[in-house]
Amino acid sequence: MKLEIVTPESIIYKGDVVSVTLPGLNGQFQLLSNHTDIISALKSGEVRIKLSNESEDLGSLKIDPADKSIGVYEIKGGILEMLTNKAIVLAE
Repeated sequence: MKLEIVTPESIIYKGDVVSVTLPGLNGQFQLLSNHTDIISALKSGEVRIKLSNESEDLGSLKIDPADKSIGVYEIKGGILEMLTNKAIVLAE
């Protein structure tokens, strides 16, 4: 699936991913390829991205030292929209 993480200042990440785990208001949730369409508010926490390729350009993501295939980005809150196998995170 496609993922974009966007802040008011820049595009943090844009690319193909296997999955993304997000800090929802009622707890963490995960999106996989072909997830049903969803819009959700996000709270402060980590966005954890399972990358499709370890050598991929990570933009502003940090790598999880315990699993090099996971990119991590800390957010203060935001909104997620998943439509037609493309997830967009508008993050603070």
